[in-house]
Amino acid sequence: MVPVYIKAYETGVLDERISYAQEQLADCYMCPRRCGVNRLNANKGICKTGLKAMVSSYHSHYGEESPLVGKRGSGTIFFTNCNLLCDFCQNFDISHEGRGNEVSDEELALMMLQLQRGGCHNINFVTPTHVIPQILLALKQAVIGGLNVPLVYNSGGYDRVETLELLDGIVDIYMPDFKFWDSGIAARTCDAVDYPEVARLALKEMHRQVGDLVINKNGIAERGLLVRHLVLPDEAAGTKEIMSFISEEISSQTYVNVMSQYYPCGKAYKHQELSRRITSEEYYQALMNTKEAGITRLDNLNFK
Repeated sequence: MVPVYIKAYETGVLDERISYAQEQLADCYMCPRRCGVNRLNANKGICKTGLKAMVSSYHSHYGEESPLVGKRGSGTIFFTNCNLLCDFCQNFDISHEGRGNEVSDEELALMMLQLQRGGCHNINFVTPTHVIPQILLALKQAVIGGLNVPLVYNSGGYDRVETLELLDGIVDIYMPDFKFWDSGIAARTCDAVDYPEVARLALKEMHRQVGDLVINKNGIAERGLLVRHLVLPDEAAGTKEIMSFISEEISSQTYVNVMSQYYPCGKAYKHQELSRRITSEEYYQALMNTKEAGITRLDNLNFK
């Protein structure tokens, strides 16, 4: 399957999206925070990112979902900073503390090409919401350089539909988190009371664009939606409600990774309900909730 961005490049659609995205940086509303800063002048809002993207690291990653990893790994590019900023982020040094370096569009394109040359099955943009304009610019250069593997948009689910529309026909695989069903915990831990509604709309738009996850005969994902959900202590994430929503309003064939690896880090200890790991009973209850919702396409299960 040819990645969709190849056609977008050949038809001029990619150039149109680049132009529009660059214009948006002058009064930035790329994400639901709607900071309105002029990032073209290197001003910075909540994401602490100006005109240039920042990258923490890039490498072949074998800890991702099995259809992304295959035998040669997922080519992950970890962007520094974040538009959501969860208190319990497990990459706190990257998202909150800004570990990483600014990169040019040319450097970002070279990262993609190096990962492809290393055999990676895809290019996996981790926390890309705040750097979509920079990704699009670099993508054009990467395509000219021979990029031809699927693109994975790996976000926290806090994405505006209007911004996701820029990626229609560009992104092959969407892999959002759905973190919370309850707006109260979203407000307390991320200062994002609108997260549940934003995530619901975002997942619907992502699925509209790419559909259910398509996996080829070699077990590698080529296109579609893959949803991550991190189980939190005391059912704080609202797993039952989230899985019912996915099954009923997205698709019962959605590929889901129910994740067990939560542990308190960053500022998690500010929140009593998040100050411990989850138990095996809590994880297996989350799995039961998922199966009861009718979702059967689950990533490899491994309680950690």
